[in-house]
Amino acid sequence: MEAPEQELGITESKDENIGEWYAEVVRKAGLADYAPMSGFIITRPRGYNLWEHVQSHLDAWFKETGVTNAYFPLFIPESYLEREKEIIEGFDPEVAWVTHGGNEELEEPLAVRPTSESIIAPYMAKWVRSHRDLPLRLNQWCSVVRWEATETKPFFRTKEFLWQEGHTAHRDQQDAWDETLTRLEQYARLYEEVLALPAIRGRKPDHDKFPGAETTTTVELLMPDGKSVQGGTSHYLGQTFAEAFDITYIDQQEEEQIAHTTSWGLSWRALGALILAHGDDQGLIAPPPIAPTQVAIIPIWQEDTKTAVLQYARGVADELKEAGYRIELDARDDRNPGFKFNEHELHGVPVRIEIGPNEVEDERITIVHRPDRESVTTSRADLIKEVQANLDAVYDKLYQRAEERLAEGITEATTADEIIEHIDAEGGYVRGAWCGDPACEEPIKEAVAADIVMVPLEEDEAPIDDTCVTCGDGAETTAYFAKTY
Repeated sequence: MEAPEQELGITESKDENIGEWYAEVVRKAGLADYAPMSGFIITRPRGYNLWEHVQSHLDAWFKETGVTNAYFPLFIPESYLEREKEIIEGFDPEVAWVTHGGNEELEEPLAVRPTSESIIAPYMAKWVRSHRDLPLRLNQWCSVVRWEATETKPFFRTKEFLWQEGHTAHRDQQDAWDETLTRLEQYARLYEEVLALPAIRGRKPDHDKFPGAETTTTVELLMPDGKSVQGGTSHYLGQTFAEAFDITYIDQQEEEQIAHTTSWGLSWRALGALILAHGDDQGLIAPPPIAPTQVAIIPIWQEDTKTAVLQYARGVADELKEAGYRIELDARDDRNPGFKFNEHELHGVPVRIEIGPNEVEDERITIVHRPDRESVTTSRADLIKEVQANLDAVYDKLYQRAEERLAEGITEATTADEIIEHIDAEGGYVRGAWCGDPACEEPIKEAVAADIVMVPLEEDEAPIDDTCVTCGDGAETTAYFAKTY
């Protein structure tokens, strides 16, 4: 049922209460609803449409680089998970278990997949025999369940979430490392070319990398409240998982070798980052590449001009559809133009076209674009060119806003107190020299709930100072401290 008109708009201020604002945008923009079970959400069509556009971009790039999609069971036998447990300690509290099928107790409990290494790796081992079988690149689009969420935050924190997980096997370390960086760059490309969000690339400190991995690389995104979002991770797993699951191959000298493997994933957390970064007090702003509706056409008429205005508007809609744009012609009789303007802004439509009697008479169109409602009236003959120019302008403005926020949100500190003071007051990323000891993160974590979200991607990159910000010992690297989602 459609919400009453007086409940349509956003009532919370993003600047004053970003958490409540976010929850209101998710609900009122028709992206998601809360499920009856705690920790779960229902993704509504508009929200799922955003995810489909994320999928389509990433899936195409994956396939261009040799990846093929597969699908593995939702349920994983306990014995399979136990083999992974030798590598990953402490995973059990997040695992949901199935112990009965109908009225029968299962002979072996089944885990609801929290991730799929333990079900995919044995089949990679089965399918790889020779060096000719490598590299093997698999990806699956699926949901996973991790029984960890306490307070639901749609797209950020839920017990079940949608993602893709890639798993690959390679002959040697260099090939696997190149794979790791290829996926990292594709994630960064998604944010920078599709979601209008500049990303910074790095690697996780050893104490925060994926268990069993040699290196975990990450793309991080800065949000308006100064917190960081881990936008996607790509792991070089070395030979740890290959040894555990016997992923071996016969090389060209007829000798058996252990493969090198990677895994990489991006979840619908990307949608949370999009909403949080680009939305405003009018609602969602969807970057044009993934907007479910890129252009809303609003005909404005009185009874004596209705026929002419609608006919003109349909012609505009047909031309835009033929050109490949996702459009909506909003010809509802029971809503006035102002209501329609607000509703389409709430839903995140980046561009609207207003057509009234004057536009029809002069063979012109009026185009308005988010985020600042900049307006231009132009010739009908320039429709496609002007629509594209306005869509480009939306993207450029969103990206520029986010880029300025990132540039202003990175600072440096020479002591732990400076890090604590800055994060407490301003948020953002604070760079400090770090000795590599996880204990030196603890005072900052305890004071302002900030973590080391990444260190430089290049391990041999010199730290910004000679001594650790916390203990004063010799520094090994530069740490980026930030609060996180």
